Amino acid sequence: MKKQFLLFGLLIILFSACKKTSFNDSKQAQIDDDKIKAYIAANHIDVTKDPSGIYYKLVKLDTGNAHPKLGDTIQVNYVGKLLNGTVFDTENGSIIPLAGTVKGWQLAIPLMTYDNSGVNYSRLRLIIPSALGYGSVAQTSGNVPIPANSVLDFQIDLIGYYPYP
Repeated sequence: MKKQFLLFGLLIILFSACKKTSFNDSKQAQIDDDKIKAYIAANHIDVTKDPSGIYYKLVKLDTGNAHPKLGDTIQVNYVGKLLNGTVFDTENGSIIPLAGTVKGWQLAIPLMTYDNSGVNYSRLRLIIPSALGYGSVAQTSGNVPIPANSVLDFQIDLIGYYPYP
């Protein structure tokens, strides 16, 4: 019986000594914001900060007045980069449900306009803090690793918009 108590006590000590890590959302948000501010200053990027934490610039607006909503499908050309300049994704003519994109896109794409003529398009520069991108989980896009807590920089052209009925 003494051996069982001794073993139990040792297990308690062992598990309590294990290093515990926790993720601090507000600390990471501040780290991301500092990185973004340094990046836009160093690269002379003219963007606006949204209360959500995204930074954006509507580079070109379509002549239309339709704005995509979360339930809609969009057609886009885009380039996604890390802050070090590494291109992790590029697509032309991708048709995707807006709800299936990262949270940063879901917040920013509705700022764009589209007229459904097929002639015009809107262009957006979007810098997304990690919490509104891929978060604290590392990803791989093609063969390009995207580290955990990566700030993402996108250029997005809205070339098609398909409203949910």
